[in-house]
Amino acid sequence: MPTHKILFVNQEITPYVEETCISKIGRYLPQAIQERGIDIRTFMPRYGLVSERKNQLHEVIRLSGQNIIIKDTDHPLIIKVASIQSVRMQTYFIDNELFFQRKFILQDKNKNFFSDNDERAIFFAKGVLETVKNLGWSPDIIHCHGWISCLIPLYVKTVYMDNPLFSNAKIIYSVYNDAFQRKLNRGLVNKLKSTTVPSKDAAKYKQATFESTTKLAIEYSDAVVLGQEDVNDEIKSYIFGSDKITFQHPQDNFGPDYISLYENVLE
Repeated sequence: MPTHKILFVNQEITPYVEETCISKIGRYLPQAIQERGIDIRTFMPRYGLVSERKNQLHEVIRLSGQNIIIKDTDHPLIIKVASIQSVRMQTYFIDNELFFQRKFILQDKNKNFFSDNDERAIFFAKGVLETVKNLGWSPDIIHCHGWISCLIPLYVKTVYMDNPLFSNAKIIYSVYNDAFQRKLNRGLVNKLKSTTVPSKDAAKYKQATFESTTKLAIEYSDAVVLGQEDVNDEIKSYIFGSDKITFQHPQDNFGPDYISLYENVLE
């Protein structure tokens, strides 16, 4: 296992955002894996609530400057990086003024779901994968955490499937209790097509609910993790009815259990 490479794509990581179930796993799982001698890379969005000064973020000029095109609109991709010095763990941040400068994650202060979360998820997925390409780093496993990462499995298994850096990558999708009630923008299908997602795959996103997009993330993945016990019942039923490798997140000392999961996925 130590010779393998694992890419962690996170919705949240503490201490950059407040401590939640997702952010704690985003923080301590990569550390546990890295401490076992495994090469990792970790990504999350650079939300406006992430203090650049406090966390000593700085821009990686050689990785920034690319544009992500969504429906004929160019969106500049800025890459920043910070380290948790005590454990020597680095995090790459996907940044864009339009999508990630607001000081909230998926909802505003009144709990209203952002109307452009579909484009934010597209930009984040493309931004992560394009940055990994620019790093020339080939992950054996891509482990996605939280809804904002839900399009990573789709892109890896379609748009990037012939890229040698990703062609053999296995995908694990961790599901959490971060459901939302509002449907995504009705233009999601065409937006996905504009980023070269094949029409037959993009068409699956017509319903554009939390449940449908999460089920599709699972469909395009090789394994699924129940990150919390109180996961949406519809999603939980879908997981247990699927043929995917399924894993329940352990509460304590989870490094060895995840190593076993990763080894199982790679067999």
